[in-house]
Amino acid sequence: MANIKSAKKRVKVNRTKAAANKARNSALKTAIKKANAAIEANADNKEEAVKAAVKKIDQAASHNLIHKNCASRKKSNLVNKLNKA
Repeated sequence: MANIKSAKKRVKVNRTKAAANKARNSALKTAIKKANAAIEANADNKEEAVKAAVKKIDQAASHNLIHKNCASRKKSNLVNKLNKA
């Protein structure tokens, strides 16, 4: 365990941020899976599911969970899949 006060704080802050990142990443993956499932099932709410997933992707990119180009690619893939369905 760390002895220095600042090192103890870093451990605490890192643990908190890791938990937040894990929750955001999980929500992102869930939203993308729901959108893909709605598109494949041709559900009547597929547009809303894609819109929600795109919002989660943008939020993840703004929090630096994923790179902006990765976010752009994920959004593009979702919208293209929606348009083909």
